[in-house]
Amino acid sequence: MSWIQKLNETYNNCQSNIGYSGQEGERPLLPICHSTTQAHIEIVINKDGNFRRANIIFDKNDMTTIIPCTESSASRAGSKPENHPLCDKLQYVAGDFVTNGGVVTSGFSKDPDEPYRNYIQMLTEWNQSKFGHPKTEAILRYVKKKLVVKDLVEQKILFVDKGQFLEKSEVTRDKNAKDIFSILNSQEDAFIRWIVESPDVEETKTWKDKSLWDSWINYYLSSKEKAPMCFMSGEDAILTGNHPKYIRREGDGAKLISSNDTSGFTYRGRFLTDDQAVNVGLEASQKAHYALSWLISRQGYRKDDLAIVAWATSGASIPSPTDDTFSVLGADNLVSDQASRADIAQDVAIKLKKKIAGYGKEIGNTTDVVVMGLDSASPGRLSITYYRELTGSDFLQRIDDWHTSCAWTHSYRSITVQDEKTGKPKQKFIRFVGAPSPSDIAEAAYGTNRDGKFNVDDKLRKTTVQRILPCIIDGQPIPRDLVESAVRRASNRVGLEDWQWNKVLTIACALFKKYNRKENYDMTLDPNRKTRDYLYGRLLALAESLEEWALNKAGEDRPTNAARLMQRFSEHPYSTWRTIELALTPYKARLGGKSKKRQRLIDEVVASFENGDFTSDKRLSGEFLLGYHCQREFLRNSRTEDLDDSSESTDTSTNN
Repeated sequence: MSWIQKLNETYNNCQSNIGYSGQEGERPLLPICHSTTQAHIEIVINKDGNFRRANIIFDKNDMTTIIPCTESSASRAGSKPENHPLCDKLQYVAGDFVTNGGVVTSGFSKDPDEPYRNYIQMLTEWNQSKFGHPKTEAILRYVKKKLVVKDLVEQKILFVDKGQFLEKSEVTRDKNAKDIFSILNSQEDAFIRWIVESPDVEETKTWKDKSLWDSWINYYLSSKEKAPMCFMSGEDAILTGNHPKYIRREGDGAKLISSNDTSGFTYRGRFLTDDQAVNVGLEASQKAHYALSWLISRQGYRKDDLAIVAWATSGASIPSPTDDTFSVLGADNLVSDQASRADIAQDVAIKLKKKIAGYGKEIGNTTDVVVMGLDSASPGRLSITYYRELTGSDFLQRIDDWHTSCAWTHSYRSITVQDEKTGKPKQKFIRFVGAPSPSDIAEAAYGTNRDGKFNVDDKLRKTTVQRILPCIIDGQPIPRDLVESAVRRASNRVGLEDWQWNKVLTIACALFKKYNRKENYDMTLDPNRKTRDYLYGRLLALAESLEEWALNKAGEDRPTNAARLMQRFSEHPYSTWRTIELALTPYKARLGGKSKKRQRLIDEVVASFENGDFTSDKRLSGEFLLGYHCQREFLRNSRTEDLDDSSESTDTSTNN
């Protein structure tokens, strides 16, 4: 029950956030005894219950509506779904639905007026209680007139002819017309929400009126009896066996707690009744589930069935463990069109530590931080696949360690900027130093090229992200097979576009550096490192740079021999280097004396090999990618006159 306790604590600390956030894509933190649904029509009445007007809700972002609900109506399904107390579909709120040819749900077919009667009864009982509200009184007066469908037809919201709802194909309409059929295939499924206008009321929209929320909560809880005992609080409480769904996203039917299966194997065989399996209070359950769904939409990682979220129980902002350094620091702190300097890693590390320190001041050292992973093997059952509770200082220290130890220079992230010539938005790729995200690591290790995009099997991506999460939070080593897979992909350039291969290359370097962190690899060229694999990587970068310079000078656009033979080079470096070196002869002749300094660099690297290392044809480890990338970056960022014997020469080494 620890996760429920932490989520309840979070909900209580975030009471001020209850309601709509205003942020696109963020679900509201719901008041208890409420739910959300997609509304299609809003009806405006006055405080006396008289119809004023009606509107169709075309804006999808505005459709999400907070509505009062009961335990049963919140998870309603089947042939006789229970009505909601205030806002609902036409078959419940419209007394003239059946007389206009409306077809009720099959369970009500013997008594078509039952949905409307149940709705009127529940609304009446709420309104007549001491917790009644002026808006419920106005709505009750209006719906008792049984004029909902009639008024909507007169407003040209609904289409009825000869006492029958018309099908979409039966309505003569312009193809570009915006009407009820623009958002619904059957107008009988329209969901109604209410606006009650009054000169002395500031908030007329019922789904945003906090006083109306409180009215329903107080009424509903007062109608229930407490019983022993809520396993979360240890006290007598209003118990529930109906726990909320829609946890990871709207429409998500999987539940974390499900104990009402009297015919399957949820509890049978161990307990006689569901309350012997688990007892959770209504408020505790709804606070926990509502807080979790809000947190996931607000700051969680969600891909297919997997959801990962980290939060501070105080409600303070914290970095997400599934973000890369670009997302943690923000583009403004990482944008750099200039050449990388030798101390760029140190600069980013300082910025990261300042950012982490800022989080630390906000949440404090002892504030609880929770990291939770959720996944489902079936549509109805949701499981907690990962759960950790940490202090704020421990969490931030582990995030800092991950972004520092797994850092490399990348250039696959982009921001949207305005083109100075056309004025249209365009994507601008940004170089940044930091750790890649788990999702990007999955693409680097297992992604294939499809229509210029990375394609990764959904299950493989999900599994990879789940495997990396303990490396970030628990400090576990990166799985060796993941590192080797990324290294193999980076060594084989065939089948990937240039930007894809560059992404794989830099992520492979980051993973290899992280896996071998005791080696203390630098992200800049280390001329004092004399290991065989590192030196061979430098040779490959130098050969590629020299050949590409000569090709560009001749106006040729084709892959270099170094690029084409990279995979073979990684498996048989000595024999492949002989092939690459012989192929450089015509390019050296084409460049003449301009390439002498670069040729001398090649000779210096060859001379740096220890006895027997250069002539060994043993397979190279991922360290050769580090030497290759660092040498390539050095050539990219060095002044031309430092490398060549002619001021007219131009360094055209491939950009990262």
